[in-house]
Amino acid sequence: MNADNISSLLSAIPLPSVLIGRGERILGANDRALQLLGQGIVGRHFITALRQPSILDAIEAALRDRQPRTTRYLSSDGTQDTTFDVTCSPVQTEAGHGVLVCFEDVTHLEQAGQMRRDFVANVSHELRSPLTALLGFIETLRGPAKGDAAASERFLGTMQDEAQRMERLVRDLLSLSRVEGQERVRPTDPVDLCRLIGTVRHALAPLAADHGVTLLADLPETPIVVPGDADQLQQVITNLTENAVKYGGQGKTVHVSLTTTEQEPLVRGPAAVISVRDEGAGIDPVHIPRLTERFYRVDSHRSRAMGGTGLGLAIVKHIVGRHRGRLRIESRPGEGSVFRVVLPRDSAQQAR
Repeated sequence: MNADNISSLLSAIPLPSVLIGRGERILGANDRALQLLGQGIVGRHFITALRQPSILDAIEAALRDRQPRTTRYLSSDGTQDTTFDVTCSPVQTEAGHGVLVCFEDVTHLEQAGQMRRDFVANVSHELRSPLTALLGFIETLRGPAKGDAAASERFLGTMQDEAQRMERLVRDLLSLSRVEGQERVRPTDPVDLCRLIGTVRHALAPLAADHGVTLLADLPETPIVVPGDADQLQQVITNLTENAVKYGGQGKTVHVSLTTTEQEPLVRGPAAVISVRDEGAGIDPVHIPRLTERFYRVDSHRSRAMGGTGLGLAIVKHIVGRHRGRLRIESRPGEGSVFRVVLPRDSAQQAR
């Protein structure tokens, strides 16, 4: 069997695959292997094509004792590192013993594992700070400040703030977990967005007053109905508006608007668009792609001082995704920020 026939046979394998045979040379490789290892590898000694010691050792051992081996192969496509699980399986060729080397891309599993580790580390960090503060205040109240009414009142107030911070974090974690668990199930209940925005505006009026912010809503006169989950969509509007109020700047205005379009490319059909615009300092464009990551903050100290958990926009992203919508963020330093939520609109339901 010549190299072309071998490569043709290997092309049926849905993984990058290389056959090594007589003289420890590469007898054939499929297209996926050529893309991974290079176009000119057929006919060469495998050491010149596969230079990583771990895979060389696995192939040599499989050739020597005819036992399968597994190892890891690390590569890079220029933009990100990739990880492959490599299986070296002894085979019998026309020219004698050989080894079939298959590469399985497990980069996504490695990334998922890293995300889990980062998530646990972030949660631990977020909980450790208030817990450390609480333990310190308790120790002080039981020791040097024991019987000091003024100090006790001050410390108890701070302890309450720290406990509330932990409560917000746990609440947001549970909310994020619920949304992720339901993400594949699209909600279908009719939801009036005008009513939801009015409810959120009324609920956040005291917060806006505390921050010296004017909260304006530009809503159509007729109800705008979308299929969705009312509680989750209210959470989206609340999170975005609350962020705009907190970070928009004192004496500024936050604008919440609702519009519709009959053909929105982002959702390939009729859509409702909720826009929340502030007049704050704006966000450097370098941060925008990462704003919806869990615990990502542009200004960590300011966010924590404002009572933020770093999960609000992550929750928004998952809720919008569950509704088959899109979240768009536009901002420039000194020009404020605009958060747009585009939701598919059921035109037949709207007509009713």
